[in-house]
Amino acid sequence: MPDDPHDRAPTIRTASVSDAAALVEIYRPFVERTAVSFEIDVPSVDAFAERIAKSIEGWAYLVAEVGGRCAGYAYGSMHRARPAYRWSTEVSAYVDPVFHRRGIGRLLYARLFDALAQRGYCSAYAGIALPNDASIALHRGVGFEPVGVFRAVGRKFGAWHDVSWWQRRLRDAPISE
Repeated sequence: MPDDPHDRAPTIRTASVSDAAALVEIYRPFVERTAVSFEIDVPSVDAFAERIAKSIEGWAYLVAEVGGRCAGYAYGSMHRARPAYRWSTEVSAYVDPVFHRRGIGRLLYARLFDALAQRGYCSAYAGIALPNDASIALHRGVGFEPVGVFRAVGRKFGAWHDVSWWQRRLRDAPISE
């Protein structure tokens, strides 16, 4: 029986702008069919490549590969623009549904948290559009704690959606002030 590439262990690596097309295709169904993402239009490959480059420069952007195929990604980005927030980061992870329930989200986040802590980030924040039991389970499983809910904060598909906010400590103090 031939080896099924989907059964292979994932490898995690730093993303590249050349991954943009594959990662847009992972992201596309979340934009087009769900309120998981509050984007209304799927970003272009060029726009997605710019996002990857910006995240790599200031935070971290990782890709999980299984059998040579991009199976998911996770990244850090700016939490807020004011200088006092500079040691906090917002994080997100998306996994291709074909690869759900294989620990890829957990693995991506574990490596992402290490990379962000090495860059001096102290806290990670994640927003979860509700309802989303799978995302809540993932975030709880990697050490996030709920901090509150923004009620009716986003409108998509003709309905209001709440967002639950979560926090995870990465390190106690920044590398330098």
